[in-house]
Amino acid sequence: MNQTTIAGHLGADPEVRFTSSGQKVTTLRVATRSRKGAKDEATIWWRVTIWGEQFDKMIAYFKKGSPIIAIGEMNKPEIFTDREGRPQVSLSLTAFNLYFSPFGRPEGSAQEGAQESAANVTANAEQPAFGQAKGAVSFSEDEIPF
Repeated sequence: MNQTTIAGHLGADPEVRFTSSGQKVTTLRVATRSRKGAKDEATIWWRVTIWGEQFDKMIAYFKKGSPIIAIGEMNKPEIFTDREGRPQVSLSLTAFNLYFSPFGRPEGSAQEGAQESAANVTANAEQPAFGQAKGAVSFSEDEIPF
């Protein structure tokens, strides 16, 4: 069994495209944090793929900086060279569950409706996790490795 759960923030708005056969594919770029001690922290980027229209109502509320939890099957990691010539690892996940994260809320009225419809998930929204402060997280396009 290959099941992975990630919790992080979107580095960009969701990207929607269609295959040649007309199947919908949505891609999310998610930044997660990894800590190994008090000062050793790294950002790990994930490409989350969603097939079909099963989460369309939720995805409408996701914007750059939105907190998210994704559960799915981890795909084989890919190694690539970044702009500075350093080798990097690209991690991807094919999601079969998405959740509004209780680990912080970005500012904006679009999230208010999403939180009302997912009240059971956001009941602990006042409790930041993983050392993340409440509020929006912003990323520049240069920070996203793919």
